[in-house]
Amino acid sequence: MHTSNRRTGPWKTGLWTTGILLAASAIAPPSAAQEASIELGPRPFWLVDRMDEGELKSALQECEGPFERRDFSIGHRGAAMQFPEHTRESYIAAARMGAGIVECDVTFTKDRALVCRHAQCDLHTTTDILARPDLAAKCSEPFTPASGDKEASARCCTSDLTLAEFKTLNGKMDAGDKAATTVEEYMDATAGWRTDLYVPGTLMTHAESIALLKELGVKFTPELKSADVEMPYEGDYTQEAYAQAMIDEYEEAGVDPADVWPQSFNKDDVLYWLKNAPEFGKQAVYLDDRYETVEGFDPMKPETWPETMQEIADQGVEIIAPPMWMLVTAEGGKIVPSPYTEQARAAGLDIITWTLERSGPLGEGGGWYYQSITDLTDGDGDMLALLDVLAKEVGVLGVFSDWPATTTFYANCRL
Repeated sequence: MHTSNRRTGPWKTGLWTTGILLAASAIAPPSAAQEASIELGPRPFWLVDRMDEGELKSALQECEGPFERRDFSIGHRGAAMQFPEHTRESYIAAARMGAGIVECDVTFTKDRALVCRHAQCDLHTTTDILARPDLAAKCSEPFTPASGDKEASARCCTSDLTLAEFKTLNGKMDAGDKAATTVEEYMDATAGWRTDLYVPGTLMTHAESIALLKELGVKFTPELKSADVEMPYEGDYTQEAYAQAMIDEYEEAGVDPADVWPQSFNKDDVLYWLKNAPEFGKQAVYLDDRYETVEGFDPMKPETWPETMQEIADQGVEIIAPPMWMLVTAEGGKIVPSPYTEQARAAGLDIITWTLERSGPLGEGGGWYYQSITDLTDGDGDMLALLDVLAKEVGVLGVFSDWPATTTFYANCRL
């Protein structure tokens, strides 16, 4: 991320530059009284104020609560718009905003402990590892400053560290300045529409996330992340063992399979769960990234798909989850379901989608998540218009959001 999009962070006070970040204070989960009253804050109402005039805006303006937790509202990495992702604080914030389901992306450490990180090799942008010389020395690729046409880079993986080492790290907002010439500059890259007020965050193991989410009274959607190391890891840790290990931790914690939606971009993981852990497999979610992995794939043109929706359903998959833009298109000045949606529905597939409030301020065009409706997107209020189509016309089961208050508000008002 270029320095022009940075916001001065806590490392400017010297916390990062000393290589020591003060440990996060313990944050208690909501009390029973707090749990009974979900707090959304002003943002959902601010978004309503920015909608185009019409029936939907009027209906949402009349919605005043009280608001309840809803499974439609899924915390994407917790509440990652403002809290360091996959941290205790981010998960608690999502629960307080009424998310009925919260996500832990699952990867593994050097000693094969399962931990919550969006990618196996993202520690250089999501934690303070580069400011910790002892641990930075263990990174797969050390920090290299920008020079000439070469961008700054680093590669630090959970598999570079033992669990004990991983647990000493602190979470930060996910960002890295590719124009940086120092570690301090590289880490000071939080986008201006985000904040560093809630840094540092407390990193979690997968098992710890299960215990916390149980205590918070929310459900689970773990995503088995693709390994960035060669599998089988160290010759004997197979993909199947990895997929099973994630399920094992729910069984060991006594979690009802009906409260778990395991996810993977690797359809073979979903098929493994269907065969070997059918109680959990029947709610397994196939995350569809064929827009990225299949040359020529176009969600608006079924003839470009290597597998039809019916062929996917015939393998036992029941839930598919593409990004939001694949589910809609623009027609006659309105947002309408796409051919992708129509084919998925015809095959009997349920749909979950991602990710609301991930693009930042929408402005003209809306960004990556709105690319199929660019001509209909020119401001932040349009995300509620899209959300309404996803819920009412596409019929999604739930929507991942970086700020679950928005999806909680919508679900209470319209579903």
